[in-house]
Amino acid sequence: METSVQDDRQFIQLALAGDTAAFGELVTKYQDRLYNTLVHVVGSPEDASDLAQEAFVQAFVKLDTFRGNAAFYTWLYRIALNRAMSWKRKHRPTRSLDHAREAAGDEPTDEHATPDESLLQQERVTQVQTALAALNEEHRTILVLREIDGYGYDAISEILELPVGTVRSRLHRARMQLREQLLGVD
Repeated sequence: METSVQDDRQFIQLALAGDTAAFGELVTKYQDRLYNTLVHVVGSPEDASDLAQEAFVQAFVKLDTFRGNAAFYTWLYRIALNRAMSWKRKHRPTRSLDHAREAAGDEPTDEHATPDESLLQQERVTQVQTALAALNEEHRTILVLREIDGYGYDAISEILELPVGTVRSRLHRARMQLREQLLGVD
C-alpha cells in the first residue's frame, strides 16, 4: 500500500477518534488540488472555493461512512462533484463565456517566450478555455478529470460511478466535441 494512502487512513482514523487536527491535515493536503479541479468544473474561483469548503465540511460530517474501498481523494472528489452539479442545477449559466474565461485566471506562461509567442500562447489558452466552457457538463467534467487532473480510466470510472467502457466512449465523444469547438483555431 502506498505511503500516501496509509497516511490518509491514519489521519481518517485519528479524525474519527476526535482529532480534528488530523482531518485538517487531509484538508491541507487536498484543498488546492480540489479547488483547481472545481474551478474548471464551475468556471468561477469564488464558487469553486465555496464548493471545496462545502465538500470538506460534508466529508468531515460523513467521514464515518468512508469505507476505504477507494482512495480518500476519490471519495472527496465525488462529494465535491455532487455539490458542484447541484450548485450548477440551481445556478444555470447566467454569465457570459468572457466572464468564465476571465474568472478562470491567467495560465502560466513560458518565461523564455518572446512577447509574440506569449500572446499566441495566451490566445490559445483562451480559445481552449472558451471551447471547454461550451461543452456540456458531462463532457467537460470527464475531460477535466482526464486531461487536466490526469486521472486514469479506472479512477474516473470510480469517481463518476460509470463502467470503464462508458468512461472511454464519453471521453472520446468529449474530445471530438472539443476538437469541433476548436476547428479553425491556429
